[in-house]
Amino acid sequence: MKITTEKHSWEFTPRFRRGAFGWRSQPAITRIKEAVAEIKKVARKEPVLAAEGAVLFLEKVSPALQNVDSSSGAIGSAVNRAIADLVPIIARANVEKNLRAKWLERLYEAHAADQVPYIESLGGYWGELCATPELAAVWADRLMSVVEQVWSGSKESSGFFHGTYMCFSALLRAGRYDQLLALLEKAPFVWWYDRQWGVKALIAQGKKAEALRYAETSHGLNNNPESIAQACEEILLSSGMADEAYQRYAIAANQGTTYLSTFRAICKKYPHKSPADILNDLVASTPGQEGKWFAAAKDAGLYDLAIKLARQSPVDHRTLNRAALDFIETQPLFAIEAGLLSLRWILAGRGYEVTAGEVMTAFDASMRGARVAGSVDQTLLRVRKLLDAYPQDSFVRGALARLL
Repeated sequence: MKITTEKHSWEFTPRFRRGAFGWRSQPAITRIKEAVAEIKKVARKEPVLAAEGAVLFLEKVSPALQNVDSSSGAIGSAVNRAIADLVPIIARANVEKNLRAKWLERLYEAHAADQVPYIESLGGYWGELCATPELAAVWADRLMSVVEQVWSGSKESSGFFHGTYMCFSALLRAGRYDQLLALLEKAPFVWWYDRQWGVKALIAQGKKAEALRYAETSHGLNNNPESIAQACEEILLSSGMADEAYQRYAIAANQGTTYLSTFRAICKKYPHKSPADILNDLVASTPGQEGKWFAAAKDAGLYDLAIKLARQSPVDHRTLNRAALDFIETQPLFAIEAGLLSLRWILAGRGYEVTAGEVMTAFDASMRGARVAGSVDQTLLRVRKLLDAYPQDSFVRGALARLL
């Protein structure tokens, strides 16, 4: 079956001419999303045509983005997501071997010419794009000698070959696991991004214990301990060894963008562990930063623990204010303590760009909680004792003067 772009007028094509975008990344990201959506829509009725469109897009995207400021990483992430969405469309297309071979040649040339690079991650999908072990074997034979040649020099003179991960992926898809492992032994450096393919090869052979040892010995150049921990954790989890996975790798493998996201990720992955136990382990892993886990404890309904943590090390006063306001009616004692701790850390000079309104919010939330709990006089006394502990303060005293 032969498909040509002349049979279909893709809307994205004129938008992705060379140097089409200026330095701002957002317009380019929008166009990338539109192009992927267009291809996916066509794929529902004409999968082969959609695959051709996907190949065309991947040929055009990097030259079109050559002027875009990629320093934030947003545009690179958008392209990587597009690649992840489009690879299955190309891989699943039911086409003759010759047409698929032509697609691969086009993608190989685009990948070789990728200067920024934007479509670098395409190499890791090469085995999937080959669709069959037979075609993957052809590419493995073509690329392996080049990888060996590039790696044959000294560590200082070893060069770069854009098709290295294509070779690994093709060897894996072709089922040539021992050859892949032997090739990796010739690498000039111990590098996890290479050796992760060895882990995949060992897992594909059912050798999980060996895969675990292989991953654990993959720390080296440009180390990525989090990624290694993730691979080791997955091996143990897939082997039914959840307790060992948790003990050895859970914290290192699930570092989120916030303390709360880290806590949630581990709770989701290890439902047999109590949130309190997980949180205590996380707190122990960050000595001196106990307050950073306040939001996680609150999220888990561990209110006493949340307050305990907030007393041990600073918590942002805005976080404490929000917590106090949210729980005035349902957890008034917690609201009182959160508001008072907000005042305490402000008085201690640990607040950043504090406003008088935020000081009054902390006080008001505590007093409203006190009214619900029936402890107004005791709470007022605690506020005054707090102020007495910081006699040099004038800002908080001034903000609360009328209220007190």
